[in-house]
Amino acid sequence: MIFPIIIMISFIRTSTSLASDYVGDDCHNKTPQALTASYKANLNQLLSWLSMDSATSEGYNQTTIGNATNAAIYGLYDCRGDDPGYLCQFCVSTATRELLQRCPNQPSAAIWYSYCILRYSNENFFGKVTMSPLWSMEGVNKKESDPTEWKKAESYIRSLIRRATEKTKELNAWGGFDLGGGRRRYALVQCSRDLENKSCKQCLEALMNNITQCCEQKQGWQVGTPSCMIKYNDYMFYQSSISDRNPTTGNDGDGKSKSLIISVSLLAAVAILSFSVYLWRRKTRKDERPLDGAPIFYDISRRERSLNSDLPTIPLHVIQQSTHHFSENSKLGEGGFGAVYKGTLPDGKEIAVKRLSQASSQGSKEFKNEVIFIAKLQHRNLVKLLGCCMEKNEKLLVYEYMPNSSLDFHLFNDENRKKLHWNLRINIINGIAKGLLYLHEDSRLRVVHRDLKASNVLLDNEMNPKISDFGLARTFEGARNEGNTKRIMGTYGYMAPEYAMEGLFSVKSDVFSFGVLLLEIICGKKICSFYLAEHGQSLLIYTWNLWCKDKCLELMDPMLEDSYIATEVSKCVHIGLLCVQEDPDDRPTMSTIAVMLASDTMTLPTPTPPAFSRRKSLEESSTSRTFNDASVNAITASHITPR
Repeated sequence: MIFPIIIMISFIRTSTSLASDYVGDDCHNKTPQALTASYKANLNQLLSWLSMDSATSEGYNQTTIGNATNAAIYGLYDCRGDDPGYLCQFCVSTATRELLQRCPNQPSAAIWYSYCILRYSNENFFGKVTMSPLWSMEGVNKKESDPTEWKKAESYIRSLIRRATEKTKELNAWGGFDLGGGRRRYALVQCSRDLENKSCKQCLEALMNNITQCCEQKQGWQVGTPSCMIKYNDYMFYQSSISDRNPTTGNDGDGKSKSLIISVSLLAAVAILSFSVYLWRRKTRKDERPLDGAPIFYDISRRERSLNSDLPTIPLHVIQQSTHHFSENSKLGEGGFGAVYKGTLPDGKEIAVKRLSQASSQGSKEFKNEVIFIAKLQHRNLVKLLGCCMEKNEKLLVYEYMPNSSLDFHLFNDENRKKLHWNLRINIINGIAKGLLYLHEDSRLRVVHRDLKASNVLLDNEMNPKISDFGLARTFEGARNEGNTKRIMGTYGYMAPEYAMEGLFSVKSDVFSFGVLLLEIICGKKICSFYLAEHGQSLLIYTWNLWCKDKCLELMDPMLEDSYIATEVSKCVHIGLLCVQEDPDDRPTMSTIAVMLASDTMTLPTPTPPAFSRRKSLEESSTSRTFNDASVNAITASHITPR
């Protein structure tokens, strides 16, 4: 019984490695277009539907949102025919998130990955052959010269085309052939399944006629258009438990029959074993009911799997391998949520993995909260959540890796802060403002972050800021713009007074936190440790007193003396004070703040006195403290490295 398990595990591991390798995109018009609000809404609805549908379909579907009078948009996804369901969902959900970033504000676009293609347009393209753009990927140079290989390959690929377009309606076929000398070659052909057989054959034949001499001399290659593709290599790249199922060479039929019998036998054994294990698990662990149709190695409840259909689920073994099984050397830090690890996926992409501590019941709620909607948020100033994993007893969130760590790592360190010249700091301020503006007004959801602080702003390789940690975030619908909670969570100093005292939160709560963060960026000191400085008063009161005396520049970090622009520093201090006013109605919105930051001539309103926090003791102020003991999102690293 152990042998079939090994076979199945090997199959799952092999089939995961290239699930979402990016191949290319076609933005049609590289210049962003002025799209109507209706079209944008329909586009978001279309992408959400395609992503959700890929989790339950057989690899292809198409739909239309809107109509001729209501900004009609047509879209489809098509996964490779050899693609197991979970790889298709992973690929399509990745495509729906990436496409808007690679092709922003485009009425028509397409994106390709190793395992899927996703297209949308304001014109009906269903059933039409699209041969432009024509793309190709070439492998390495051939290690051996065989002038007969291309002729054999061409003959075999054309036989696959006939099989895909004449004998079935699948519009795909794959398999391998004997090149001689113990060598085998493998190929796959496929058309977008909105085409008819005749149109599919037309597309694939046209591709064959366009394969250039360069591809013929490569050991592996792939060519394609929006409507069809052909792939060829010297290893079995397709995901099939029954290989070489295309009867085209005729010289190894007996071997194929034996292979087929053995494969079927193994699959039958695996099926029997799976069913036996299922019955055993059902009897012994009634509270952990497996997802229908999932491999027995997965332990994902139906409720958790359905938390967010836009978010790919990444197999546990892939994450374990990428982080060296969560080794100490891979750890970036640890906080109330759990540990964060650096990892590298099989395609070379670096990731940061947040691992929920199994002892954290509080963190579990924040984990589910983050999974529910963060994948729906797409902006250059928000950290990107790539996927999640909920296998066995693990709950993992997989983010893009930020090589320059978090803002507090630079801002509150004497050596690192020297590198934060004024232009860089103002760029960080503007980036954070744009990210918050997106959350509050421009995203599919209306989101209040509730825990904005320096440690929750990550910096990419170009020091661009990205807001992270949405475990405490809340979303509003319709005209509602304020919420109330008895579970007050966040970080002292950054919390607006109405939230800390009464549990009231709104977009103006984030504005208050932004104002505090803005003042910290200017002075280079933590709000929680400001009492320990020579000023002997809170950052907000000290700033207010300087502003009243027209001495705003005295707040500035001395390390900025060689790079600051006086008018910009004064303006930012003024904006910061407007953000931290005690009455939330007096605070500006993020859209107004964005205008203020961009304008050199705008007359700013006079701020009222800021919220006066009680003076904390030196013991309380010596470290950053969080309401309810610890911020579930804070990552306090014992050894600080990029994340």
